[in-house]
Amino acid sequence: MDPEHRLIDRLLARLGKIDDADPIFTPGRRIPRAGVLLAVPALIESGVFSVAEEVYGHIGPAFYGLRTTMLALLLLALLRIKRPEALKEHAPPDLGRLLGLDRAPEVKTLRRKLTRLAEHGKAEVFGRNLAKLRVTQRGKALGFLYMDGHVRVYHGRRRLSKAHVTRMRLSLPATTDYWVNDQSGDPLFVVTAELNAGLVKMLPVLLAGIRRLVGKRRRVTVVFDRGGWSPKLFARIIKARFDILTYRKGHWVKVPSSRFVRCVKRIDGRRVAYDLNDRNIRLLKGKLRLRQITRLGKDGHQTPIVTSRLDLPAVVLAYRMFERWRQENFFKYLREEFALDALVDYGVEPAKEGQAVPNPERRKLDKKLAAMHSDLKAVQALYGKAAAANKEGRRPSMRGFKIAHGKLGQGIRKIQERIASLKQRRDAAPNRVPVSELAGAPLVRLSRERKHLTNCIKMVAYQAESDLLALLRPHYKRADEEGRTLVTTALQSAADIAVRDGELRVTLAPLSSPHRSRAVTALCGHLTRMDIQFPGSKLRMNFRVAS
Repeated sequence: MDPEHRLIDRLLARLGKIDDADPIFTPGRRIPRAGVLLAVPALIESGVFSVAEEVYGHIGPAFYGLRTTMLALLLLALLRIKRPEALKEHAPPDLGRLLGLDRAPEVKTLRRKLTRLAEHGKAEVFGRNLAKLRVTQRGKALGFLYMDGHVRVYHGRRRLSKAHVTRMRLSLPATTDYWVNDQSGDPLFVVTAELNAGLVKMLPVLLAGIRRLVGKRRRVTVVFDRGGWSPKLFARIIKARFDILTYRKGHWVKVPSSRFVRCVKRIDGRRVAYDLNDRNIRLLKGKLRLRQITRLGKDGHQTPIVTSRLDLPAVVLAYRMFERWRQENFFKYLREEFALDALVDYGVEPAKEGQAVPNPERRKLDKKLAAMHSDLKAVQALYGKAAAANKEGRRPSMRGFKIAHGKLGQGIRKIQERIASLKQRRDAAPNRVPVSELAGAPLVRLSRERKHLTNCIKMVAYQAESDLLALLRPHYKRADEEGRTLVTTALQSAADIAVRDGELRVTLAPLSSPHRSRAVTALCGHLTRMDIQFPGSKLRMNFRVAS
């Protein structure tokens, strides 16, 4: 069969005789972006293909079946082809050679495949099964799990609930996804919140998902920011056999600088040094006993951390808390490199029945009250300025001053009366109202199935990069600073492809410097020794770097 002309296979697919075209590779030199095949062993080890088959079965007789569609989506993500529409900028035959086909699926085809998968309605099951497999493979990295919400801003015309976008310092129509990452920063699973529910409401949902993954007995420490602060919730979390690690919120008494101790320890290969104060605290009127670790910064700023872990050294817990920024870096990386915030489709769904949202009328009254308080302060300032400038010889009594500035005093009283009236109306308005009672256009949410599926694809692609980085790390001194960049460079590089002796031989072009080539050569050795067969074939994958 001519690998560059698969007309017979396409005809068989049309006749319903095959569910997926077998990969047949065309030998070639300097094939653009063929370095992305380095990720195939990591993708197979992730179990994404077996999980997809288990969850979706198949997507009907097709030339581009389930296996090929999944592989195409993953390789496109790793090549930073971020949306199906971006395929227009790439030659289908060139991308097809990476899949062992004459052509890669084009925009309409890939969109149809996504729609076919979404029709199953099993994206959450797919993500959950992937997470189970990841837990089995990386159980040691689950001692600390990081939780945070990522807000996807919506710029369309539909009416969505609003969420505060921290990076923009604005409240905008948006959807909030809550991600759970392991202690190395790699994603485990994601849950989309109903109507942008806050972290306090979502923590029980996330913890239920974690409990299903790790089993009933395992105790895990969950790390989150101040958005999840709720001592009552902490008590329930601890009772459910979880530990907490978070920043303290609200009023607290600062620690005298003389009570801080210098703590130094080597953690994860790094030297860590903090000035810490470690003491026990009680919340909920003494019913909840926790531990507060306060860090003293060089500028004198104190950062209090609260935890239920009593067994670990304070320096370890402080380090794990401050490592929460890995998750922020993960969001930034996925947003920039994988188009995490991009819309996959324009479909919407009605908001879930019975859901309540912040009362917009109460919010309007709050804004009016804030404006009235501002006006009151301005008038009071004028009144005070006039009092300071009052000449006692002319108006020695307060009564005389009030008569002289009667208009200002009258203005103050009117504003105070309006504030009292507004407060009464505001207090009478409920904090939250059902979505069915909202005036105006109905509140909707963006359709979730295809977005959740593509999030899972991007998550697996990111995990594959992380797994390659872990293999590369012992061979590259600057792995922490440049390792992921080197991995992505290798994936984007050109390579020769040859099929010999039952092997698919991928020979990468030399990299920009000898030490980088040596590091990738060592990575190729690891991947070859994994003895992985290319999906859908019996070809063992063999990697090397050209000398």
